[in-house]
Amino acid sequence: MSGLTFDKRELGNLEYSLDREMLATDRRGGYMSTTIVCCNTRKYHGLMVAPIDQSDRTFVLLSSLDETIVQHDQSFNLALHRFEGVYEPRGHKYITDFEYTPTPTITYRVGGVILKKELLWIHKRTQLMIRYTLVDAHSETTLRLRPLLAFRDKHALSKANMEADGRAYPIPYGVKCRLYEGFPWLHMQLDKEDAEFVAAPDWYYNFEYRKELARGYEGHEDLLTTGYFEFKIKKGESVIFSAATDMMASPETISAVYEASLARRTHKVDFLSCLRHSARQFVIRRPENRTEVIAGYPWFGPFMEDTFMALPGLTLTQGHKEDCIDALDTAVRDFYDSDLLEGRMLPPTADAPLWFFYTLQQLEAHIGRKALWERYGKVMKDILEVYRRGFSTEVCMHDNGLIWASAERPLTWMGTIVDGVPLTPRRGYPVELQALWYNAVEYTLAVAKKEGDKEFVAAWKDLPKRIKSAFNEKFWLEEEGYVADYVNYDEVNKYIRANMAVVCGLDYKLVDDDRLVRILMTIREHLLTPRGIRTLSPRNLLYKSNYNEDQRSQDLASRNGSAWIWPLALYVKACFDLSGDKFVDEARSILDAFDDELQTKCVGSLSERFEGDPPHNPRGSVSHATSVAGVLYIAELIERYAKKPARKTATKRAAATEEKPKRKCVRKSTKK
Repeated sequence: MSGLTFDKRELGNLEYSLDREMLATDRRGGYMSTTIVCCNTRKYHGLMVAPIDQSDRTFVLLSSLDETIVQHDQSFNLALHRFEGVYEPRGHKYITDFEYTPTPTITYRVGGVILKKELLWIHKRTQLMIRYTLVDAHSETTLRLRPLLAFRDKHALSKANMEADGRAYPIPYGVKCRLYEGFPWLHMQLDKEDAEFVAAPDWYYNFEYRKELARGYEGHEDLLTTGYFEFKIKKGESVIFSAATDMMASPETISAVYEASLARRTHKVDFLSCLRHSARQFVIRRPENRTEVIAGYPWFGPFMEDTFMALPGLTLTQGHKEDCIDALDTAVRDFYDSDLLEGRMLPPTADAPLWFFYTLQQLEAHIGRKALWERYGKVMKDILEVYRRGFSTEVCMHDNGLIWASAERPLTWMGTIVDGVPLTPRRGYPVELQALWYNAVEYTLAVAKKEGDKEFVAAWKDLPKRIKSAFNEKFWLEEEGYVADYVNYDEVNKYIRANMAVVCGLDYKLVDDDRLVRILMTIREHLLTPRGIRTLSPRNLLYKSNYNEDQRSQDLASRNGSAWIWPLALYVKACFDLSGDKFVDEARSILDAFDDELQTKCVGSLSERFEGDPPHNPRGSVSHATSVAGVLYIAELIERYAKKPARKTATKRAAATEEKPKRKCVRKSTKK
């Protein structure tokens, strides 16, 4: 697979450049995000967006930094902003190149001046550094840098007011600013001792964020500048700008931190190296020994369900078992610190704690069964027990062994609310909940047997058979050849949805191989796309395919047609379970289909979901944990199965139902 390439001829085309975003994180909850031409199109964009306390909230401190080249008393502003539909200034017309590795780099040409800008977000510090290098110039050149400050929650917008402190307080080699009490100081410094800061506080009004307006939100903001830096720069000279919540001691310190951090950067030279780098951006270390997973940038925080779904792909595919363990340990502490395992509160979704077992199953290969049981055996048993006992009558195990989930609020991952009404309430027995429950019980029993926990085995050994029997009786649709999406007292819902991929892709399956083949055929015929698994068959009247950017349209489609990557990973896993190494070629073609996507939305990463119909435009958060994790998991499966033969019996079944002689997992059944 190829690396990242950008059409230099198109960088000045705003339709091209403003749809491409870049992201860098500090691994502590802070990030830098903007477009590749440094024009903010979202309220979530900013050069420094960071937490200021121990909560999950993050704040835009430094929104942007405007650069101006001055020669012969003529000024050339390199910035790009939008005001009431008009772009001014139009610095993008000077851009001649953009590179992503080892750090985002933009090259400007103004007449005979060539200026290179390298943006570096420092890991494990709340610090942004930008190195400016004057590559070429034929006369005396001055560079002016004007910071535009917001100091507001990333979900909000800043408005001009009298309370903001517009003063800049001198510090060595720069100034510090703090617009409001309760925020940290922002220290802005240069590694050039003769640089001057000109105090000139002023509000700039009505910055327009077109992505917010398209989503149906307010999209205008006022930003405050406290002044600007100005300095002469010689041909071949580099000057580093630093913005940090901690003051740098000297110009030499600024330069040393920059060089050391740049040297540690990995080079994103191909598809997988880009995704591995992206994966590391989701795992963050917070104070008090907390390790969490950000569900998606730029607006999501940590979610229990996304954490367990994504952790194996984000961490274990790179051998980072410590990150996985630390995140699991944080979650376990939260389980016990809350009332969750006492049954006095509902989980965020009915299946969220059951995805915990999905992560453990893959972690076992890295730490061993004994170590896993010693560390997590108690919480595994406690989670199962609270489901059996019931969180309440709303989420509990019925006598048939199945898990019932019905409450005022939606209890599945598909529980989006539109116009105050749950889009897909799915009350009763949701299909993926039963699959995760059965997988968790079977896996815990398997480990408990080998580790000699006779008491647990005796109490639970008869349950899997009861679950499996009830599931096949209630969910299997013989005539249709797949499983119902949910069942309750009044309804057997036959919608063809992505949830059936969970039934197929877990280690312990509720259906036999013959039924598994038929379900996979249904997924292939109705749901499979080059960008993931659709949430609903296009043949359903509720199906939403391509849609507008407004939030309502996206919400309506997200569970009724949008394609998601994480169910695709489970589909691929199921095909490998059936066909072994015979599925390697097709899995590679599935993986290859994502190659171009790394430079379509968020450079080097993958979006939350995609439109169900071609051209499958990316939607949702621009860099999403379960999407990146899903593709990395598929890559790991390919590597694993390329060296592993198929199960003989399953291979025969798959071969017997082959539609084409090559590269197909399943085909239409001969059954009527």
